[in-house]
Amino acid sequence: MLSRIDLRDDVPAPAALRAMLPRAAVDIDAVVERVTPVIEAVRERGVDAVMEYAEQFDRVRPASVRVPGPALREALVAVDPDVRAALETSIARARTVHADQRRTDTTTQVVPGGTVTERWVPVSRVGLYAPGGLAVYPSSVVMNVVPAQEAGVEGLVVCSPPQAEFGGRPHPLILAAAALLGVDEVWAVGGAQAVALLAYGGVDTDGTPLEPVDMVTGPGNVYVTAAKRVLRGRIGIDSEAGTTEIAVLADHTADPVHVAADLISQAEHDPAAASVLVTTSPELADAVDTELDAQVATTKHTERITTALGGPQSGVILVGSVDDGLRVVDAYAAEHLEIQTADARGVAARVRSAGAVFVGPHSPVSLGDYCAGSNHVLPTGGCARHSSGLSVQTFLRGIHVVDYSAEALAEVADRVVALADAEDLPAHGQAVTARFGRRKDR
Repeated sequence: MLSRIDLRDDVPAPAALRAMLPRAAVDIDAVVERVTPVIEAVRERGVDAVMEYAEQFDRVRPASVRVPGPALREALVAVDPDVRAALETSIARARTVHADQRRTDTTTQVVPGGTVTERWVPVSRVGLYAPGGLAVYPSSVVMNVVPAQEAGVEGLVVCSPPQAEFGGRPHPLILAAAALLGVDEVWAVGGAQAVALLAYGGVDTDGTPLEPVDMVTGPGNVYVTAAKRVLRGRIGIDSEAGTTEIAVLADHTADPVHVAADLISQAEHDPAAASVLVTTSPELADAVDTELDAQVATTKHTERITTALGGPQSGVILVGSVDDGLRVVDAYAAEHLEIQTADARGVAARVRSAGAVFVGPHSPVSLGDYCAGSNHVLPTGGCARHSSGLSVQTFLRGIHVVDYSAEALAEVADRVVALADAEDLPAHGQAVTARFGRRKDR
């Protein structure tokens, strides 16, 4: 089911290695051309355009964009008690982890009378996207809302596509999760039009203003990602998140039942999802193939999983050593990376590029998806080489506050003038010397 690449004799240099690794082929630029007219229509015609796209793409026209408050409370009352308890556990653990991420303001005395303070200020208003395509993701509501709340964001809007099955409102589990988190503003809008409406704002069908946001976060399909790219700058974004992916670095000590189950768990998301096994053991690879055949046949989404596992984005990579395996997984930079080797903690500590690392046989990605306390909104497509997952820091801006006395400024005035003159910007120097009654004609 999984194709194989044999690198036991030699692991290529990084550029060649990145080129040969399994990866979903996603052309965001091509999709940009398709979403740009949608964004322009929403910018020009607001909610009227949003409703037309809802009819076209979601096969339903909501009565309004904003979901009424009573509907949120009703959804929470109606939610299955076991699901509510699971959401409460997820929220509590996420709060525990994310509360420790909040930075404190730092003041540095540079010289007597001269300080620079770095203040951490939350973004004022954020749009949080929860997908609603092949599956429903109340867990994504948790993962977006909790770090934003812990950062101190005051204005939160949860966006999720309208569902024909539920009268043009988002899935009831999305509404219940929002209510449980204390979010009272939920918009029934999805896709590129959701990002556009969040960016530009509008007026709802009842005349109520829909205020624009400063930042949009959360995973979505390729159209959501393309809209983020187009609108970046007008709004901040977390990342251009693509289809989910898992890599497992394993040796002969790994249990093929566990490995196969974990590869399947991510393939379940989407036919384009990526599942990659990097292993020093051909015997393990063979055993995993056998397990995949057995387990996939018993899963609910057999066709979707089979397509994902058989696609060019998935495969097995054979390596000669765990050290070589680390080179491969660092080049791949997986969204989710499991380490199932002897001394898994020691190996995990050497990983340099991954969205999140899951250590040993009892830390599966599914735990991180829901109840580990970590965040599951993570960089994909190799972006973990340079980007982080969603956190409290995503929603904070560092602002430097400069506070110098006259004496401290006078002490460094000549240095400022020297650098200003070197850059042929004499007015910069004059802005300092003018404070001391000195003027240099130029």
